[in-house]
Amino acid sequence: MSKWIAKCKVKKILNKILYLIKLRIKNNTILKSISFYKLGKKFYDDPIFLIARDKSTIETNSKYKRTDVINRILSSRTKPTYYLEIGVRNPEDNFSLIKSSYKFSVDPGLEAEINKADFKFTSDEFFEKLLEGKILSPKMMFDVIFIDGLHLANQVERDIDNSLKFIKEDGFIILHDVNPPTEWHARENYMFFNSPARGAWNGTVWKSFLNKRFDNKLKSCCIDADWGIGIISKNHNIGNPIERLNYFFEYNDFDKNRKKYLNLISFDEFFSLIEP
Repeated sequence: MSKWIAKCKVKKILNKILYLIKLRIKNNTILKSISFYKLGKKFYDDPIFLIARDKSTIETNSKYKRTDVINRILSSRTKPTYYLEIGVRNPEDNFSLIKSSYKFSVDPGLEAEINKADFKFTSDEFFEKLLEGKILSPKMMFDVIFIDGLHLANQVERDIDNSLKFIKEDGFIILHDVNPPTEWHARENYMFFNSPARGAWNGTVWKSFLNKRFDNKLKSCCIDADWGIGIISKNHNIGNPIERLNYFFEYNDFDKNRKKYLNLISFDEFFSLIEP
C-alpha cells in the first residue's frame, strides 16, 4: 500500500512539474506575442511609415492616369497614329485602353502567367530586331512610345535612347514612375516589401529622366500625377533643359528640388502647352 501511495505522490509531482513547464511555455508565447505586437505597432505608427503610406494613397487615387495622357495626345492627331508600349505585364492596366490606329506591345513576359505582348522580347532585343528590319519596318516612326518596363535607370536610359531613334519629330516619349514620393519607393530592389512603401515601387526611373533633363537637345516635363508621368520631346516646347547639378543623383537632393529637376506641371498645364 505504501508503495502505491509513493507512486501516486511521484506521479502528482511529475504532473505538477509538467504543468509548470507548459505554463511557462505558454507565458513565454504570450510575452513574445506582446513583444511582436508592440514592435509592429511601433513600426506602423512611425511617422515615416505613415507619410509614405499617405503619399502612396495620393498617387494611387490620382485623377489622371498615364492612359489619359496618352489617349489625349493620340486623339489630337489627324493622321493615322502609331503607338508603342514597352513593358506591358497586364494589358488591361493600360495597353488595351489605348486608342490608336496601330499599336504594338513589347514584354519578355517574366511577370505574367500568359504573355500577351505582340513582341515577346526584352526591349533591347526588340529595338535590335527593329533596326535590322527583322520585325515591322526600320522606317516606322511612332507618335507615342510609352516606357514602363524594368524600373532601373540603366535599362530605362537605353529604352529612351532607342526610342529617340523611332519617335516622330512631333512625337512624345512617355515614362511612368518618374516621381517617386519617398526614397522607399525609389529603392532598387522591388522585392524589399518590408519598408514604408510596401509593394509600391517606382525604382530609379527618376534618374534616367533627370539625366535627359540635362540634355540640351531635348524638351521635357513631368505631369504631377500617377507616380509621375515623364514626357520627352524633340521639338515641343514643354520644358527647357536644366544645368546638371545633381552629379551623383542623391535622392535627398532630388527630393528638395524635384519641382525644378522634373519640371513638375499639372495635366491641364501640359495640354495648354501642346494644344492650340
